[in-house]
Amino acid sequence: MRVLHQKQNCAPHFAEIVVDFEPAAEGFAFAVAAGLTVDYDPAADLPRFFAAAAAGIEEQLSLPEHGVVVATRVVLRRAHAMTHGSHELAFRIAGALAARKALEHKAAPPG
Repeated sequence: MRVLHQKQNCAPHFAEIVVDFEPAAEGFAFAVAAGLTVDYDPAADLPRFFAAAAAGIEEQLSLPEHGVVVATRVVLRRAHAMTHGSHELAFRIAGALAARKALEHKAAPPG
């Protein structure tokens, strides 16, 4: 799932992620693809951004109204961040949007 979360105002948001959802035996697991590089400075912020995306995904998948039990492995394949607007909240929202998109895809009838 590719998700772009962008909000432009006096407190901008920007996060773009591409994640794969895979079935898991149990629980929720989040991994960053080996070799993933993101052109962002300071690079030390990226692990917090990725953790926020994971938290947004897990929270969304765990909502009782979805009627599903979380047994998912999510792999972050690509990410894009910008100096102005990228922060943990933006990535958390992007993660939640990716989970919603995955749930919609799962619920859509085939064909």
